[in-house]
Formats: sequence, C-alpha cells, structure tokens
Amino acid sequence: MFWVGAREMAGISVGLTAWSFMTGVAMIKSGMSITEAVLMSLLVFAGSAQLAAIPLIAAGAPLWVILATAFCVNLRFVVFSLHLRDYFMFLPRLKRLYLGYFTGDVTYVLYTRRFPKPAETETQRRAQMAYLWGGNVCNWLFWQTLSMLGIFLGNALPASWGLEFAGTLALLAVACSLATTRLRALSALIAAAAAVAAFGLPYRLNIVSAIAVAVALCLLLEHKVTPRPPPKEIGHG
Repeated sequence: MFWVGAREMAGISVGLTAWSFMTGVAMIKSGMSITEAVLMSLLVFAGSAQLAAIPLIAAGAPLWVILATAFCVNLRFVVFSLHLRDYFMFLPRLKRLYLGYFTGDVTYVLYTRRFPKPAETETQRRAQMAYLWGGNVCNWLFWQTLSMLGIFLGNALPASWGLEFAGTLALLAVACSLATTRLRALSALIAAAAAVAAFGLPYRLNIVSAIAVAVALCLLLEHKVTPRPPPKEIGHG
C-alpha cells in the first residue's frame, strides 16, 4: 500500500511543484537568508502559512502577529485532526505529532477518500498507515526538492521577473479550485471583501480579520442553507 499511496500522490505533487518553487523564491526575494529560508521550509512545511508569514517577517511585524496569521491560515488542519482522531488514537502521542507534521491537505484528502472509516483490525491499520506514509513521503520529497531549488536559484533570478508574487498567484489558483460549493465560494468572496476593507490595519492584520469575519458569517449562514431533518413523529400507544 505504500507504493499505491506514493503513486497516487505523485501525479498531484507534480502540479504542486510550481507552488513550492515559487514559495522558495518568495522567501529569498523577501530578504530572508538562505539559511533562514531552508530552515523555514523544513520546519514549517506549510506553503500557505509560509506565504502569509513571509511579508510579515519582511515588514518586521511582532512575533504574535506572525503566529496568529499562520494559525488562522492553518485552521483547516484543526478540522482535519478532529476527523483523523479516530484513525490514529492507537498511536502514541509523539508518533501522532510526527505524523501530523508530514500530513498535508492533499494526502489527507486522498487518504480519507480511500479509507472512509477507521481500521478495525491490525492488518487494516498497517495497510492504512502504509498508504498514508506513501503519500506523505512523496509529497514531502516533491515539495522540499522544488522549494530548495527556488531558494538557491532565487538570488540568481532577476527581480524584474516579479517571481516573488508568483507564489501568491499559485496559492490563489489552489484556493479557487477548492471553492466547489456555493458556501465555499461565498466564504472566499467575504474574506476577500473584508481583507480589502481592513487593508489599512497594521502588520497585515486585515488577513486575520478577514478570516475571522468569513468564518463567523459562514457559520451563521450554514444553519440557514443546510436543510434540517424532519422532526420525528411521536407514536401514541
């Protein structure tokens, strides 16, 4: 199952290489040293959080603002973790943390699509873990290879190419592809409008504000657009 997971992830990872390459370039073009960029790529391993934090680091924003922004951008992993809780509670806490570092958006989607329910036997657990690690290793190698390439080539590429903005465009394309329902598309529009309206906030806090506004409004709207189950009839007897 390891190679099955790696093979299925490989086809998608090729498409993510442009994003990882541009993230590496963006780190260097923002003024980070090669050592800082390499450490950030290896330790953070989250393209969206990196792209959100890079301009804040370059602007000298306070640490709490950088951490809050990265936390808000990666809130989706809280949902992923809650979903995967029943799958991996048999593992020790340290191994769960280790596995969480390597598990990304796409590997989570592929894994839960192939295994809609947690394993019930030891054999099933081994198969599920092998599949997930196959996807994780493939994804990590593709991302880090192209990210490092972007880091080391970043200084050699002319600034006139404007490649530091290309990572943002790549992330925007990924975000648009995820807007598969009306509510998701609406949340993206709300977040965009809120970010523009709060553009004057310092340290790019408009991003954090936009996420908070979009999440709050969509939670309210979800109860209205989601049909409620019909009330159960109470029998008489």
